[in-house]
Amino acid sequence: MQLLIYFIFLFFLRFFSLLHFRILYAISDFLRFLFYHVIHYRRKIIIENLKRSFPDKTHSQLMEMLNDIYRNLMDIVVESMKGLTMSSKNVIERYKILNPELINSYYDKGKSVVCVAAHYCNWEWGAFSGSSQLKHKIIALYKPMSNIYIDEYMRKKRTNAKVTMASIYETTQTFDTNSNEVCAFVMVADQSPTNVERAYWIKFLNQDTACLHGPEKHARQNELPVIYLDIQRQKRGFYTVEASILTDEPDTLPEGEVTRMYMKKLETIIKAKPENWLWSHRRWKRKRDEVFS
Repeated sequence: MQLLIYFIFLFFLRFFSLLHFRILYAISDFLRFLFYHVIHYRRKIIIENLKRSFPDKTHSQLMEMLNDIYRNLMDIVVESMKGLTMSSKNVIERYKILNPELINSYYDKGKSVVCVAAHYCNWEWGAFSGSSQLKHKIIALYKPMSNIYIDEYMRKKRTNAKVTMASIYETTQTFDTNSNEVCAFVMVADQSPTNVERAYWIKFLNQDTACLHGPEKHARQNELPVIYLDIQRQKRGFYTVEASILTDEPDTLPEGEVTRMYMKKLETIIKAKPENWLWSHRRWKRKRDEVFS
């Protein structure tokens, strides 16, 4: 079955590679209508997440967000497929780092960095674009897909001389293996942690939230600066990334402070344009009292 799904995936990949972006977004609009109005894909989860995150907003205000949330979601789906066959030049034209000199300055000092991002706008094109705009060797930590054939294909497509894809299940090994190289370790860190007992608990979007401990742990252990990557959609298919320093010395801060800074930064960004975050996951499915009771 996995092999069959892989061949279907390759068919659609070839199909998307032939499409102009205007047609691509027409497909996205159709998928938005289908998943929002017909299938109701995770609609209850999205609405519940919005209600808890924005208790001051009325039901009608929350419903106004839904259309744009599904639009963002479907745009990411079609852009992710398209991105696997786009040229480096095309990706860079559509996905620009506004201040690469901030990150490159650490490379000039022979310093590796931890770059943290979120499931906000299109995070999928980051590895393609960053390799041509940054001096560091880029190591992107990601969660492997359940389909081994698709996972292997996507790893190869995203890997080049300057980019390595590494499983989040091998994070410690990845940091250790690359300790003698000047790297930018890129981590999308806003998902719900599997190991909740080791999570940092932060007040985020009006809720007690379990947060991944990995980015802070490895930044502190390796004394690496932590840089936030703010991805913003300028218009459909065009993005900017602005880097900002969260801390140069994470090991000098109280434990949990780096994670708090990251989540606070993300919260501010989400509140400005909530439609661009990935609301369809059960982000708050675990409660602190359930874990420590």
